[in-house]
Amino acid sequence: MPRPILAAALRGAATVAAAAALLAVTALSPATVAPPARPAPPSTPAHDPRAPGEFVALRDVDPTVLQEMRYATPHNFMGVPVTGYRAPICLLTRDAAWALHRAQRAFLRRGYSLKVYDCYRPQRAVNHFVAWAEDLGDQRMKGEFYPRVDKSTLFRDGYIAEKSGHSRGSTVDLTLVRLPALPTRPYVPGEPLTPCYGPREARFPDNSLDMGTGFDCFDTLAHTLDPRITGVQRANRLLLKDGLERAGFVNYAAEWWHYTFTPETFPDTYFDFPVSRRSLTGHRPRG
Repeated sequence: MPRPILAAALRGAATVAAAAALLAVTALSPATVAPPARPAPPSTPAHDPRAPGEFVALRDVDPTVLQEMRYATPHNFMGVPVTGYRAPICLLTRDAAWALHRAQRAFLRRGYSLKVYDCYRPQRAVNHFVAWAEDLGDQRMKGEFYPRVDKSTLFRDGYIAEKSGHSRGSTVDLTLVRLPALPTRPYVPGEPLTPCYGPREARFPDNSLDMGTGFDCFDTLAHTLDPRITGVQRANRLLLKDGLERAGFVNYAAEWWHYTFTPETFPDTYFDFPVSRRSLTGHRPRG
């Protein structure tokens, strides 16, 4: 091949090679390569877990028990609906639900009904509590739920913890209501707050018996047998305590409303399925 032709051919090959290299570099440039999809954060699983077959809806076992599921509403110590409460329903292990049914039958004969404030509580809700407790700037509900407690001490004083017995499914927060049950008005976010330990007529209205404090009151007056609670208030606490103990429940001494059925179905397992009917799909409330 003549030299001029050979030189031209070599220059053409070099040009093609350079163009190919440039295209390769451009193709690999970060600006043109789509970043890999990020996994969903742990707090928002792609598929929610379902409850094991030992869980039931309390209403399927005993529809007469009143339900005022506070954490599905903004009327709680945080002032917002709690993560994981997708429906205002009480879920419990079957053993705890049927034990509550036995206690309810005894109370109904005496003219009272049980009313539940909280039952099974998913771990994601507990995590929400912890995050709220660490945010010292958010004290919108202090005037009602913890007027005499510094928010920075909630962990130290045991009002907030990273694990809750409620997440095992056999613990319930509840009270007693005299029948016929009177209606109660809903809480209006932003309304003036009154201390949970004040006189009954000054506290937020509740159709329950007077227990000396409201539900979820972060105060030592909420201790079940606090000696400052006397008269009718003490009698009401003991009425609730005696009836539930006869059905197999054990009280948590620091909260007059807090009871756990024993032996627990899941004594060492903390669940995180949401509070919703969907979590129980296919379950039956066997007796």
